[in-house]
Amino acid sequence: MADKKVLFVSQEITPYVPSTPMSDLGKAIPQYIQEHGYQIRTFLPKWGIINERRNQLHEVIRLSGMNIIINDTDHPLIIKVATLQSSHIQVYFIDNDDFFKKRQMAVDKEDNEYDDNYERAVFYARSVIETTKLLRWSPAIIQCQGWISALTPFYIKNAYADEPCFGGSKCVMTLHDQKLNKPLPDNYKDMLAFRNITPKKIDSFNLPLNTYEDYMMFCISFSDALVCADAHVNPELVQFAKDKGIPVQDYCEDAFDEKIANFYHSLE
Repeated sequence: MADKKVLFVSQEITPYVPSTPMSDLGKAIPQYIQEHGYQIRTFLPKWGIINERRNQLHEVIRLSGMNIIINDTDHPLIIKVATLQSSHIQVYFIDNDDFFKKRQMAVDKEDNEYDDNYERAVFYARSVIETTKLLRWSPAIIQCQGWISALTPFYIKNAYADEPCFGGSKCVMTLHDQKLNKPLPDNYKDMLAFRNITPKKIDSFNLPLNTYEDYMMFCISFSDALVCADAHVNPELVQFAKDKGIPVQDYCEDAFDEKIANFYHSLE
């Protein structure tokens, strides 16, 4: 699969956010993949905790300015970019004043979850896809990391199913030991609606959308593969994928980057 393209839709990447198992892998895996002949693009939310000056972010005017409409509300999309010095990997940052400016990640400074986290996920997934289209980039693999990226397979396999850019793309969901505690908003099907996706069509999938576990199962159901990036991922989510016949890469501490690359190759 050398020379093929991999799109990383990330939630955390060190050093832009504090070091965690997720953010460390968010940096290590793209670097490993690039070093082994893959072409990559990497996206990250422009969380409010990211220091633009220290990390030398700058706006990409030609990619910014689009409006992402969610439930009849316009949300302007701003694209910024920076380069990881250790690997020269370009990272594209998805920004918006309402969803990210002066705001932390899933929780605020008092450790309270934001009420609009699931709406932020809609904005992020659609923004990444639209920006990838503008870049005229056709990924063979789309690897999604964390709750905020999880809707990407859903949109790729439905709203963008006829787009030549994503015609052969395989979506890989990466599971970590994380959870959102707040339930999904009652009008979430309206928030998800886009192009041919209507609340009625979402009902036809016969999957509940009430809890975080429901949300992740819904997103996994549109994925082509699942990667367990932590020893303590939710076993119910893993079993759900296996019951659906979705290939699963189990977690292991040794040579995890290499196993991910081999896993990509197995999806060809």
